[in-house]
Amino acid sequence: MSTTVNALLREDLRDFGGYRSARSEALSGSVWLNANESAWANPSDPGATLRRYPSPQPQGLRERLAQLYRVAPAQLLIGRGSDEGIDLLVRAFCAPGRGRIVIAPPVFGMYAVCARLHGAEVVEVPLRDSEAGLCADLAAMGDAALESGASLLFLCSPGNPSGELLPLDAIAALARHLRGRCLVVVDEAYGEYADVPSATTLLTDHDNIAVLRTLSKAHALAAARVGCVIGNPALIEALRRCQAPYPVPQPVVEAALAALAPEALALTRNRMQAVREARARLADGLRALPAVRRVYPSAGNFLLVRFVDAQDAFNALLAAGVVVRDMRALPQLGDALRISVGTMEECRRVLAVLATLRVEAAA
Repeated sequence: MSTTVNALLREDLRDFGGYRSARSEALSGSVWLNANESAWANPSDPGATLRRYPSPQPQGLRERLAQLYRVAPAQLLIGRGSDEGIDLLVRAFCAPGRGRIVIAPPVFGMYAVCARLHGAEVVEVPLRDSEAGLCADLAAMGDAALESGASLLFLCSPGNPSGELLPLDAIAALARHLRGRCLVVVDEAYGEYADVPSATTLLTDHDNIAVLRTLSKAHALAAARVGCVIGNPALIEALRRCQAPYPVPQPVVEAALAALAPEALALTRNRMQAVREARARLADGLRALPAVRRVYPSAGNFLLVRFVDAQDAFNALLAAGVVVRDMRALPQLGDALRISVGTMEECRRVLAVLATLRVEAAA
């Protein structure tokens, strides 16, 4: 077991075997009577493929994802989107009522939600608003992790909603500082839009880094709920023992494999470039509007925008049938909306609506 996993895994889970389902056994046969499944297919399933439980970790999909992210299959655990990965990490490394995590708000809310549902304390080191954007203070986060005894530190890169891209050398330095003391989790849900190397390239030298990836964004499978945790094999095995038996339904496996076929991946790469170009044009268009105070740089498929009157902007867009994310309830974002980068026509529609806001309202 790795140094970090051995040091940080909940003591009561170190010898925990988890639940071993009927599909966990490597058996072969022609008559399957070991899982109490129906002997008959459902009438809605003429192919009789859904009456059987799926593999806990479908090998074909695991190998395809490992190839996509350039890691070994043993370094990867498939789950129900990134959300399940976050929950599993908190479950495995935060003792109920005593664990701690470190985050940099405003950030993706599921880190804090999972922690609080598990009774873990959330240590906050807020993002700093500067000319460069909303930026995480990694040194301060590392110090907070050591001072509080946190076992998990969550980073989001590209950041949601900040759009910030964290340098890999800074992540590596943080991992070295926390080795054996804290696991650094890098959420790369929007990694494809950044077009830079992944934090998975750091895994060989850092056993206390885990990376979250998903097919929800760039691969357009949000409804399928396919994500994964990537890390040291010992970490993956520990998380697998904490996971429910059948996390990935068979129809979802088939949809994911189709999305990862060579021709589909080529189309996805082309679309990533199109999104980056549309993001730049949308940002330029927004910056030219009197109603806009600031557009933050973004490496994701969205822009964080401050408005003179965010309610006015939100209402105008909604009246035109355009739904954006109201960020005003989050710390530091009392005048901000988050706008996803849509098609070129959708982006033009956003700009056209916001251009109708009265100049007096932006004065």
